[in-house]
Amino acid sequence: MEDKPEIPEESGELFEHFRFVVDRGQNPLRIDKYLMAKIENASRNRIQNSAHAGNIFVNEVVVKPNYKVRPLDVITIVLAYPPRDTEVYPENIPIDIVYEDHDILVVNKAPGMVVHPGHGNFTGTLQNGLLYHLQQNNPGDPDAKPYLVHRIDKDTSGIILIAKNELAQSKIAKQFFDHTIDRTYIALVWGNIDHDEGTIDANIGRDMRNRLVQAVYEDPEKGRHAVTHYHVLGRFGYVTLVECRLETGRTHQIRIHFKHIGHPLFNDESYGGSEILKGTTFTKYKQFVNNCFNLLPRQALHAKSLGFIHPTTKQFVHFDSEYPADLAAVIDKWRQYGNLIKGEQVNG
Repeated sequence: MEDKPEIPEESGELFEHFRFVVDRGQNPLRIDKYLMAKIENASRNRIQNSAHAGNIFVNEVVVKPNYKVRPLDVITIVLAYPPRDTEVYPENIPIDIVYEDHDILVVNKAPGMVVHPGHGNFTGTLQNGLLYHLQQNNPGDPDAKPYLVHRIDKDTSGIILIAKNELAQSKIAKQFFDHTIDRTYIALVWGNIDHDEGTIDANIGRDMRNRLVQAVYEDPEKGRHAVTHYHVLGRFGYVTLVECRLETGRTHQIRIHFKHIGHPLFNDESYGGSEILKGTTFTKYKQFVNNCFNLLPRQALHAKSLGFIHPTTKQFVHFDSEYPADLAAVIDKWRQYGNLIKGEQVNG
């Protein structure tokens, strides 16, 4: 009678979630020892940090690590992102650190940078750079390393939060699990969206034909629940600028959700956005779009801001970022193009 854990590879939010119902014949046993036996590769320290963060519940009540489990207890636990098998080496890589204190780091990630090693990207990642930064500032401290709590795609720019210790990581992981993190993204999408604001509620899972991308599943039993709220910031003729707020944080969520409603992100090769859509057949139009593609050789998506409860001060903190140069340049070009279209329509 166990629920499957939340699987980090299927989400941009890095935590595991387990649910157990204690057997009828279970003898009294500390809950940390019980969970160590039930969860593969879960260290006692990791489980105790989860408990100290308030992430272990028995019958919907928070418990301490010395709680003795009883028959038929219903136990739920949110565990922070487990250490990866891939060894990470420090590298002196330029990183735009927006904020740093004893417990957290906030970074404005550059487009093209992978968050952590894996899948053929073993060097040059944000995690490599952060490890170098922390070791340089804390010489001789073996615990000076980044603890990941979420991630954004390689070609998505913007704000990302990093914990600097396991307890902070556990507390932030619970906020992601509870969907209390305030996240906004800016996206430039193809087409003229019908409504000024809306919500996309559609399950997302790995595409069975191409495991590198996501797909929307109409069957409620397939995929994982995903919700994106949006409102329009600007309409530029053949593209629309939108602000997105994430209620959930699935892999490629914004990208596949907007493809699902017929408005793929501008220059998103994986989801059809690198095709010239919804425009005229005139050579000048195609040339204009290709010039924009060259200016922005990635999907037009930026993680604009992030708000959360600080794990130590317990105060709400909020971090914002400017549009990166490539995205700002393309938005400006489309704004001018949209004004030109409007002028032609008025004169016509």
